[in-house]
Amino acid sequence: MKTRATAHASASLSPTRPRVGSVEHAGDPDFMVSLARGLVVLQALDMRHGALTVSQVSRATGISRAACRRCLHTLERLGFVADNDGCYTLRPKVLTLGFTHLSSLPLATMAQPLLDRCRDRLHESCSLGVLDGGEVFYQARSEIARIMSIALLIGTRLPAYCTSMGRVLLAHASDADLGHYLATTVLRPRTLRTVTSSAELRSILAGVRRAGYAVVDQELELGLRSIAVPVAGPSGAIVASINAGVPSVRVSLKDLVQRVLPELKLAAAELSRTLVRAERGPRLPVKRPSDSPAPRHPR
Repeated sequence: MKTRATAHASASLSPTRPRVGSVEHAGDPDFMVSLARGLVVLQALDMRHGALTVSQVSRATGISRAACRRCLHTLERLGFVADNDGCYTLRPKVLTLGFTHLSSLPLATMAQPLLDRCRDRLHESCSLGVLDGGEVFYQARSEIARIMSIALLIGTRLPAYCTSMGRVLLAHASDADLGHYLATTVLRPRTLRTVTSSAELRSILAGVRRAGYAVVDQELELGLRSIAVPVAGPSGAIVASINAGVPSVRVSLKDLVQRVLPELKLAAAELSRTLVRAERGPRLPVKRPSDSPAPRHPR
């Protein structure tokens, strides 16, 4: 039986994002298309895109401009987005929709002090991620000064194929799940270094599984290197990954493996032990003979 922590952390390669107005919802009288459209519009306004116009949101979501305009107007009136001369961005209020819940998830709660310790020892930003819908989903993070143009926050999603945590998690997926992922995912180049060949990526993943860690050198963003290790759950299956991201101008690949990797492995091992203890539940105290009250003798 899975605990709440390990159940939530289970890796998934199945798409999870809603398909607005698709035939799969046809005939469902309880499905609210307007609500689904609003949520998809919110997903489009993430920090990877910055400010978007109505037309850009429409292109990104496949929703008509008129419907996008109504969604954005409603979200702006409710305080979730800001309208700056026709360009829309998220406002801090959007965090109330899920940030508190995400921050209090058992896996994230268990991992946070370990990530903080890694950050303080390494002076590098560290994160915990799980696989969800073929993307790395950030559940916990401890950071130093930001080194990426992409803002990495709890709830951030990044492509699995060109991130160190993603490669660790893909490397431990089943053959069937990995085959489905490679067959359905477009490996778009994020930089000139990004691996976009399925055959080459499959070979890299096999090496990651053998080595027990993944290194990605400027494939997600130029100037960024990262290294990640797997986190095993109580059953031994890989349920998450921990990584550290570093500037390429300051940290060499050799230093990444010799200095950063050992700390990540220690944190991952400790988190695995914590998950095992959580699975077993609290131990009841064992009553010793000396703890028993002395027998009462009749007078």
